[in-house]
Amino acid sequence: MMLMANPSYGQEKMKNIQTGGKSAIVMDVETGRILYEKNMHLKLPMASTTKIMTALLAIENIPLEKRVKINQNAQGIEGSSIYLRANEEVKAIDLVYGLMLRSGNDAAAAIAYEVSGSIEAFADLMNERANKIGAKNTNFTNPHGLHHENHYTTAYDLALITREALKNSVFKEVVKTKFWTADRNEYKHFANKNIGLEICEGGDGVKTGYTTRSGRCLVSSASREGMQFISITLDDYNWFDTNKKLLDEGFKRYRPHHIFTEEQVITSMKVLNGKKNTVFIKPNRGLIVPLSEGELERLLTVINAPDTLEAPLEKGSKIGTMVTYLDGKILGTTDLIIDESVERITIREKIKNLFIKQN
Repeated sequence: MMLMANPSYGQEKMKNIQTGGKSAIVMDVETGRILYEKNMHLKLPMASTTKIMTALLAIENIPLEKRVKINQNAQGIEGSSIYLRANEEVKAIDLVYGLMLRSGNDAAAAIAYEVSGSIEAFADLMNERANKIGAKNTNFTNPHGLHHENHYTTAYDLALITREALKNSVFKEVVKTKFWTADRNEYKHFANKNIGLEICEGGDGVKTGYTTRSGRCLVSSASREGMQFISITLDDYNWFDTNKKLLDEGFKRYRPHHIFTEEQVITSMKVLNGKKNTVFIKPNRGLIVPLSEGELERLLTVINAPDTLEAPLEKGSKIGTMVTYLDGKILGTTDLIIDESVERITIREKIKNLFIKQN
């Protein structure tokens, strides 16, 4: 399912909210719809929010139960640490938890060496992934976020990266975890530094970040009534208060609307040369979108699918899409799938059926 959002609408509903950071954004995870923005394309340092991308790449590229031998260059990295020792063997999943809960710079370096062999090669991988996500105004030079003049992002890009990461079930579980015990002898108890999990209703992520050059950077998320919003503030002294206010206002001003459910039959379609003449069509997943007052009547969903299908057909096969528009702009595109398999009819069966009809 591919979901897209246009950043030119929705923001007016929250534009009167004042925040103290240099830039900020609120984005709906499901659709990518932008609900609030302040200087969202301003390039800024991101500190340890960098580790969102590092964690995603670790999860995607290392078997999580693998014991990673810690590269000697990962020991003693300045800043936050989980006190890794050179040649120590640590499960990849524990490195990810140490990275995201304790913000371990040494864990970030260990992941980089394991995945790519060097910090530089891993940064190239980070940039390649960011580009695929659509984060065009982001450049990574390291996996941890320690200051570098060419290490930067924007609130918008960071929201895109976070949204992509939250689609990963392992990442989603890690960032909402308050406490983790690693499978190691020393420094194995990881308490999450993100107090947003405690102070924000439905808080379920994501990452704090701070350096003297970047200021306080925070990526938060919360889920309520079937919706999950990302809130980001960069270089904001009141980082937790800002994100809590933005999330609370977002959920207050935007209500969930079920466009359709996964089990909902959208239509039936004629089948040619099949043992059945029709087949039911359903969405491959449900869709909930955030709408403000008065927007529901401005929604339009268009089905893009052929008039007929030809057997054989396999259950779950994609046969078209449904595109949902708000004020003429795409809010979401959802795959349409076949609800059951249909075998192709044989010539003998065709003749038999024709004979039955004639008699």
